Amino acid sequence: MADETVSFAVDGLLLDCDGVLVDSHDAAAVAWNQWAKKWAPGFDFHRDVEHGRRIGDLVVELISDPRDVATAVAELTQQELACATDVPAIPGARQLLESCPSGSWAVVTSGNHALATARMASAGLPSAAVLVTSEDVENGKPFPDPYLVAAQRLQLSPARCAVFEDAPAGVEAARSAGVITIVGVGAAVTAAPVALTVADMRGIRFDGSRLDIQRGR
Repeated sequence: MADETVSFAVDGLLLDCDGVLVDSHDAAAVAWNQWAKKWAPGFDFHRDVEHGRRIGDLVVELISDPRDVATAVAELTQQELACATDVPAIPGARQLLESCPSGSWAVVTSGNHALATARMASAGLPSAAVLVTSEDVENGKPFPDPYLVAAQRLQLSPARCAVFEDAPAGVEAARSAGVITIVGVGAAVTAAPVALTVADMRGIRFDGSRLDIQRGR
């Protein structure tokens, strides 16, 4: 099978964390399903979760009493953090981040700072100099705020950045922020309006001005 390389002229990368850089699906499923036994009986992570959104935004829709939201969010956050020590990297993620020029990339996640940091450390990934989390924005994905903040911190226009996303909510957030080059990662975004989709992060390189994505055909 021959390879083709697709190239984009961009100045920075904005990367979602879960599903793009780290494979946290199984760890998150354990945490959420354990939490649901108390707070949302009948909820099943694999069937019901809406990926890409903040914990707080999801929890408020799952529990019956709004007065319990803060406690429920705190317990779920702690459950996820407890499971964050067994999270592998998405294939190719470490090689991409280690080859990117300093100051040219940011991680943009719907998780909180502690969770994102723990999962990336578990996966053996470089720490992100620019990390935008749920605590940094008033409105999470699918609103544009996270990607607008990340581009601002890199001192770049969103239109000059490429976004890597694995969830429709994240794709919507990037488009709303004015990002033109959106790369979908995994099967959940095959129908989303993205420039192209990839199975994982292998064969992707960025030199600070050009993004090259090698694809089999």
